[in-house]
Amino acid sequence: MEVEDNNEAWRILIVEDDERLADLTKEYLESNGLVVSVEPNGSHAVERITTERPDLVVLDLMLPGEDGLSICRKVRPSYNGPILMLTARTDDLDQVLGLEMGADDYMSKPVRPRVLLARIRALLRRIKDHDSSADGAGGDANGAGGPSRLTFNNLIVDSSMREAWLDEESIDLTSAEFDLLWLLSSNAGNVLSREEIFTALRGIEYDGQDRSIDVRVSRIRPKIGDDPVHPRRIKTVRSKGYLFVKEA
Repeated sequence: MEVEDNNEAWRILIVEDDERLADLTKEYLESNGLVVSVEPNGSHAVERITTERPDLVVLDLMLPGEDGLSICRKVRPSYNGPILMLTARTDDLDQVLGLEMGADDYMSKPVRPRVLLARIRALLRRIKDHDSSADGAGGDANGAGGPSRLTFNNLIVDSSMREAWLDEESIDLTSAEFDLLWLLSSNAGNVLSREEIFTALRGIEYDGQDRSIDVRVSRIRPKIGDDPVHPRRIKTVRSKGYLFVKEA
């Protein structure tokens, strides 16, 4: 079942101060079955996100009152839903910072409504797939058959609970970081290219420029006890991709 068949349950909060853009985006998304609300002021966004707990947040980087990076950083400890960040600049630094603050995806303005909708659906599909797995599918995070819990010495990754533990201590991972960790660990011993990872996680074709995979790997490594400089658990395979080592 496509995620759009269950859209009545999906609530989207757009945090955007450009009234015309916000209204046009809201109208387009609602015409495709989503339930959309808008918050124009960054100062009010944190409270609305943590109180209303929408299924997904579309968060502009530049806002009056408080910027998107600060908002993302503040809500992440208590809000686990996907955050799609919008930036008016194509500066890689903005995109990297957004991912480091906990954003799940990002898009550069001007945003094409069809592309935005596709990105939103891809992020919501992760939630649907997880819910299906939690209801007893018994498969991995991507819907394939296999164990839901993997153990690598002192590291445990559980797709049904969407949690990971290192030395029996829970690891603080964003939704996107967990998805990547599960994808790599469930393919332990196999090299996955950036193209394969990108397509599996985002549901869209890799453009060769996106740095989100590399940023997330660099954030995951220290969280799972890996050496960022000389990694033993998640290795970079030059010109190929990433390898999760079974016995690190």
